[in-house]
Amino acid sequence: MFHSVLIANRGEIALRIQRACRGLGLKTVAVYSEADRDATYVRHADQSLCIGPAAASESYLNQAAIIMAAKLTGAGAIHPGYGFLSENAGFAERVAQAGLTFIGPSAACIRVMGDKVAAKRAMRSAGVPCVPGPDSALPNDADAIRGLARAIGYPVIVKAAGGGGGRGMRVVETEDALADALSVTREEARRSFGNAKVYIEKFLGSPRHVEIQVLADMYGNVVWLGSRDCSLQRRHQKVLEEAPAPGIPDALLAEVGARCVEACKQIGYLGLGTFEFLVEDGAFYFIEMNTRLQVEHPVTEMTTGIDLVQQQIRVAGGERLGFSQADISCRGHAFECRINAEDTERFMPSPGLITRWELPGGPGIRIDSHAGACYRVSPHYDSMIGKLIAHGETRADALARLRIALDEMQVEGIATNLPLHRRLVRDEAFVAADVDIHHLEHRLRDGGRG
Repeated sequence: MFHSVLIANRGEIALRIQRACRGLGLKTVAVYSEADRDATYVRHADQSLCIGPAAASESYLNQAAIIMAAKLTGAGAIHPGYGFLSENAGFAERVAQAGLTFIGPSAACIRVMGDKVAAKRAMRSAGVPCVPGPDSALPNDADAIRGLARAIGYPVIVKAAGGGGGRGMRVVETEDALADALSVTREEARRSFGNAKVYIEKFLGSPRHVEIQVLADMYGNVVWLGSRDCSLQRRHQKVLEEAPAPGIPDALLAEVGARCVEACKQIGYLGLGTFEFLVEDGAFYFIEMNTRLQVEHPVTEMTTGIDLVQQQIRVAGGERLGFSQADISCRGHAFECRINAEDTERFMPSPGLITRWELPGGPGIRIDSHAGACYRVSPHYDSMIGKLIAHGETRADALARLRIALDEMQVEGIATNLPLHRRLVRDEAFVAADVDIHHLEHRLRDGGRG
């Protein structure tokens, strides 16, 4: 096990990783941009180093500066958190070449699972159910592409092989619209991801978004840690998550979880990962794997009692998993609300100074945040300023606690999406666990902004 970890990230996840390291007796190194000089986790770190100006491209995405910082401070490992360089295979490779430990999977695994076409092929070989469609990139022959779309059946969706974050995808309802969708998606893929390769698959009309969390050590031991439902989304960005995914039979989840475990074994996966599925009419369809720690990991921690970040660090340091699949059980239910500094009338970021910061409390309530009164939200980064998590014995118990917590939480000086969350937790369809990935956008379009 290494003795010091450099945290190559910022915000709430930097503080979360720092706490996990301290719990393991590890020293921490905080790297920060000039905009984050006064951050809480910078003050609490054993060592800290400024690596550049506010712009992420010159600081948190500066691979050479981060690796140099690790060498200067004597850090033995680098934790990338989520976002930024967390799924950058080239960065993972450079970390290893520098003689440091990358707290995540190998560069090879990141490359395979980061390419949606290669990932789909790997999942099919492991028996993981996939969305109908070929597991290869589309050819240049227009007639061949039309033939593939007809075989799948309209509507279809064209996706960038290297895409993510809701970018690089177009739904195609008819054959007449196919050529234009291909052209636009290829160009967007080239510009956004440096990879113009696209693929095609069946468009599912009203699916849910369900995830399976996995954890693997370097000795071939792999477990799955329950499910999450992340169906409340806006423009493919998650807003509110819960665990476990409601209404899915335990036997079906166990079958899909076992397939995910087998897939990890086949590709030699290490660390935390998340298999993302669309679920429609009782059937699971793989869409992608996130090869990193997820924003919504707290709901899994609350329902399994396992500190995922500490486990991620342990297995990266060469430890064996200290539990088996038989030891894992789901206890109760948990929700997570992503609290963003944004105006929900226009869904625009709302940077500025927080003048009031009152947090809720009580049984089952957890807050993951780096912010507070007098904290200035920067315009340079993602607008999320915290996560509000509620746990209860049942889904109804957890939801009741979440409602109270949302009502108690008060943030002033900036606009936040708290009003939207307060409406969502009283939405009849959501209360009944009867929502799909389009529910929130339909509700917003009908005027329910919050």
